[in-house]
Amino acid sequence: MYIPHDNLMDNPAEILSFIQRYSFGTIITNIEGVPVATHLPFHAEMRGTQLILTAHIAKANKQWQAITDQQNLVIFSEPHAYISPSHYDSLLSVPTWNYLAVHAYGKANIISDQEAVMTLLEGAIKDYEPAYMVQWNELPETFKHKMANGIVAFEIIVTTLQGKKKLSQNKTDEERKRIIESLKTSGDSTATQLGEYME
Repeated sequence: MYIPHDNLMDNPAEILSFIQRYSFGTIITNIEGVPVATHLPFHAEMRGTQLILTAHIAKANKQWQAITDQQNLVIFSEPHAYISPSHYDSLLSVPTWNYLAVHAYGKANIISDQEAVMTLLEGAIKDYEPAYMVQWNELPETFKHKMANGIVAFEIIVTTLQGKKKLSQNKTDEERKRIIESLKTSGDSTATQLGEYME
């Protein structure tokens, strides 16, 4: 990813927080010279100094067969918004797009132990809907294992991490204030979140 110096996001805690907030990522794998992508929710955590991403993919999706053999790219990208040149002091200005994005690279390891798979699935429930654990715990074990047999769980040990936040860092304080105000009052939740990041 092209990252000008002013747009670099390199604080590990900030990157982890960003991935955890915008955890629906895209994993891209090269299969016979063709980029193949799948959109998945990821769990991100630090194990010591190592960032680990875990997820699961449908067993019917053949991409899982290639993820252990090569570097995969996982992209997390949100929030983003159009920035009008009307916020700038100079009339000699053009529109742009502000956004935050993280690219994570690494090979995947398949998680085949059934207990570990269940732990991963329960971790996803705790991430997204903790209250559902009550219903999950009441489900028959045979049903849970049948569902688990239809997926492939995996983890990616991240070897390369790139973070970018393009937030009008090259503009004056007054221009940035106008952009932030416009984003936060737009009525669009994604634009509002971007305004909060800029702030």
